[in-house]
Amino acid sequence: MQNLEPLNTIPLQQFLNAVKAAENSRAREVKLDIATAKNLAFTLGIVMSRLHGDLEKLVAESKSNDNETIEINLDGGSKF
Repeated sequence: MQNLEPLNTIPLQQFLNAVKAAENSRAREVKLDIATAKNLAFTLGIVMSRLHGDLEKLVAESKSNDNETIEINLDGGSKF
């Protein structure tokens, strides 16, 4: 299993704080300089890639457990 470096979510937190501050001050827009927008875009890309990789692992693990047996017993409703 490969070791993944920790995610740097600071650009996401900064964006959320900027939106919250804009909402609290009843601003009509949030402006980002290109460097901030670029960091936010890269962070979102990394987070989405990591989530996609985790989802692929989860699907692969669930496919390896396909031989699981589920037993269902029906009593005809006599226990009501």
